[in-house]
Amino acid sequence: MDTNTIDYAQERSGYYKILVGLLILTAVTFVQPHMFMTESTFLAQMIIAVIKGWLIIMFYMHLKGETLIIWMTGFSLFIVFTFFAIVIGVDVQQFQYLDESHITATITPMADAANAASSTNSAH
Repeated sequence: MDTNTIDYAQERSGYYKILVGLLILTAVTFVQPHMFMTESTFLAQMIIAVIKGWLIIMFYMHLKGETLIIWMTGFSLFIVFTFFAIVIGVDVQQFQYLDESHITATITPMADAANAASSTNSAH
């Protein structure tokens, strides 16, 4: 007697449950910026994306039982994230063009508009 039989009806129902979960999370992705956590939309969207990615990887890519692959992938991601955090941290500390950057410049929008108007008037 074969003990490795697969109940395809039960397996299919599991896939449908995951599909419904993914569809609900997709709907939450569209509704979230207008309904809740409006001050931290980026964080909420990233949490939803991580949950959806985890569901897809675990169930549709059949990695639910592959613990070694999951741990090695997580470790690799940790190493890459740490490397980029260090590089970005060093780069921010050594940033040389503070006055030229549109992010860190001290020009106010009103002064910027006045400069644009004066350069337009001098061109005529």
